[in-house]
Amino acid sequence: MPPKLPKVSGEEAIRSLERLGFVRIRQRGSHVTLKKSTSAGETGCVVPLHRELAIGTLRSILRQSGVTSEEFMENL
Repeated sequence: MPPKLPKVSGEEAIRSLERLGFVRIRQRGSHVTLKKSTSAGETGCVVPLHRELAIGTLRSILRQSGVTSEEFMENL
């Protein structure tokens, strides 16, 4: 079973993803779009700037970005 994801804010999630090579592309309202170029093409995700992300939302962000929960937590 994957490790239990911590409660994080949108900003903390973005910081962790930026450490993994993602770049902010644009922001519309409270949603930030991040992208990363990989050998397999481009990966992107949208992160809402909420004070606390719901676990399902965070899991969905990680699925979109192709990042494992272990990688994400190491870079928090």
